[in-house]
Amino acid sequence: MKQLTEFEKYVIEQKGTEQPFSGEYVNHDAPGLYLCKKCLAPLYKSEHKFNAHCGWPAFDDEIPGAVDRTPDEDGHRIEITCRKCDGHLGHIFEGEMLTAKNIRHCVNSVSMIFQTADELKKVNRNQFATFGAGCFWCIEAVFNELNGVIEVTPGYCGGSGSDANYMAVCSGETAHAEVILVEFDDRIISYQSLLAVFFAVHNPTTLNQQGNDKGPQYRSVIFTHSTEQVDQATIAISKLIQLAIWPKPIVTEVAMFEAFYPAESVHENYFANNAEQPYCELIIKPKFEMAMKRFEQLLKDTDK
Repeated sequence: MKQLTEFEKYVIEQKGTEQPFSGEYVNHDAPGLYLCKKCLAPLYKSEHKFNAHCGWPAFDDEIPGAVDRTPDEDGHRIEITCRKCDGHLGHIFEGEMLTAKNIRHCVNSVSMIFQTADELKKVNRNQFATFGAGCFWCIEAVFNELNGVIEVTPGYCGGSGSDANYMAVCSGETAHAEVILVEFDDRIISYQSLLAVFFAVHNPTTLNQQGNDKGPQYRSVIFTHSTEQVDQATIAISKLIQLAIWPKPIVTEVAMFEAFYPAESVHENYFANNAEQPYCELIIKPKFEMAMKRFEQLLKDTDK
C-alpha cells in the first residue's frame, strides 16, 4: 500500500471530499490509466473520462470489477470505493444524460494516480507478466517449461523494498505476495495462454491460501503491466466465473505492477534443484506433472 498524506487519508480513508475544481485530473485528457492511489489497482481508462463541468473528474465506465457501490447512510447517494482496498473514490450518479451510457462516476482526483500510455509500454520487445499463486516454487517450475518464456524469476510484489526478503515476507505482515516475473515473447506464446496456465495450476478461490500454505503472501494475484493485460485478466476471470468451474467465488486480485524484488538465489529453479525434498515431491511434483500433460502443446520442444 502507498504511504498517504494527511489530506489523502482524509479523502480516501475518512471519506472526505476535495474542493471542486481543485484536483489535478479535473481537465486531464492524456491517454492512459487511472489507478487507486492507495493500492494501485486499475480503476478507469482514459477513454472512460469525460468533462461533466462538475468540478471533479468524471467517468462513464469502469474497469470490470474495479469499483464497489454502497448507499450512503442517508440513502441519497451511492458511494464508490476501490474494490481491492476499500478506499473512498467518490459517488456515482445516473439519469443525467451526460453521455450515452447515462452514468457518472464523480471521483476525487486525490484518490487516484495516473499512468500515461507511454509509461505502460515496455521498451524491451519481449513482454512481462507477473503472477502470484501461492508458493513461487510451484509456479516457477511450470512456467519455465513453456515455449516462448524467456526467463522466470521468483520474487516479491506488493510491498516495499525495505522488507522484501523471504523471512520478512513469510511473516505475512509486509504486504508482499510471492510471485514470479515472467519474461516472454508474445510472438510465440500469448498472455492469454499464460493466464490459462496460471489459473490451472492453483486454486483462485481460496483467500490468502494455497493448500497448507496460509497467509496474504500466498494470495492469488495478477500484477498487470499494461492496460491490455488489465483487460485480458479481467475478461479471463469473467469467463471462468461464467463457466462455474469452482463452487466458490474467485478471489484473484488484479493490481497494477509497480515494483518487483527478486527473491534470494536459493529460490531460483527450486524444484529442479530440490526434486527429492518432501515439499517438492508431495506438493510441487503433482502440479508440475498435471501441467506438463495438460499444456503439452505449449511446452518447449526439448521437453515434448
